[in-house]
Amino acid sequence: MSINKAELIQRAATQSGLNPHTVGLAFDAVLDQIYASLKQGESVSLRDFGTFYIRAERDGSAFKFNPSQRLRKLLGWSSTYKGET
Repeated sequence: MSINKAELIQRAATQSGLNPHTVGLAFDAVLDQIYASLKQGESVSLRDFGTFYIRAERDGSAFKFNPSQRLRKLLGWSSTYKGET
């Protein structure tokens, strides 16, 4: 099972009480900043979610994601996270 961008935006709008159009604009702006940061070689860390980064490899570059301890615990992966899930 998966959800698409529109469903994710609708769920965030419902949870926050904001207009879905406004949430969609904010979501797109956040994604644009993540893309721009990665393109400039900067990593992007989202607390309690994880870190996105580009790593140079022999044959070019590789996109990587390192999940946070909280996300690891939510997924049942080995974790030392002690906070709320």
